[in-house]
Amino acid sequence: MNTLLDARGLQKRYGGVQAVADVSFVVGAGERVALIGPNGAGKSTCFNLIGGQVRPDAGDVRLDGHSITGMRPRELFRRGVGRTFQITATFASMQVVENVQVALDSHRGASLRPFGRATKLHRDDAIALLAQVGLDAQADRPCAQLAYGDLKRLELAVALANTPRLLLMDEPTAGMAPRERHALMDLVTQLTRARGVSVLFTEHDMDIVFAHADRLLVLDRGRLVAQGLPADVRRDPEVQRIYLGATA
Repeated sequence: MNTLLDARGLQKRYGGVQAVADVSFVVGAGERVALIGPNGAGKSTCFNLIGGQVRPDAGDVRLDGHSITGMRPRELFRRGVGRTFQITATFASMQVVENVQVALDSHRGASLRPFGRATKLHRDDAIALLAQVGLDAQADRPCAQLAYGDLKRLELAVALANTPRLLLMDEPTAGMAPRERHALMDLVTQLTRARGVSVLFTEHDMDIVFAHADRLLVLDRGRLVAQGLPADVRRDPEVQRIYLGATA
């Protein structure tokens, strides 16, 4: 397996709390990896260390062999790291297609252009991306009018606008109905496999995790306590004790 993402010895402390303690892992090219753990395990902090929202106290993050430690999200976006959020991050006052146009404009090196100008460019490419997530028929609707599941698909289209090598997804199915959750993750799997994109995601829904992850990373109290194939992690006594319990 060729390594795309390599996190080494990540540490982050907030006052007296060690949120992330010497965490190391890799994500292979084209691999889908789920980062799971109980509440307070350090998942969000670890995820934000990778995504550039938080700078580690120690450790290094490498993308395709090059250090990206401490880079801001905008820099990471231009280096091929896409991101979706637990709470959808779209421009509610803009049209659906305009959200994607702005992302395409940013990726193509024109992020200083005013929004009004950015939303007049790349329309055909934006429509093509919307078609891939099933939203092309809603391209000209105000984003604020979209149903929640459609907002999640729009956010996916925006995240794919920079033709990412790595897609970070923070609780991608949060707030969705069970059927919508699996439909969204089926779409993610389809699109990322076709592009050879690696995916690192956090998720509380274990049905989603075991159905869509190639490999699991399990955090507890800031430490990586298990990693491996889903079936192996499911059987791990320590993982069952701290997290899966009766659902294992």
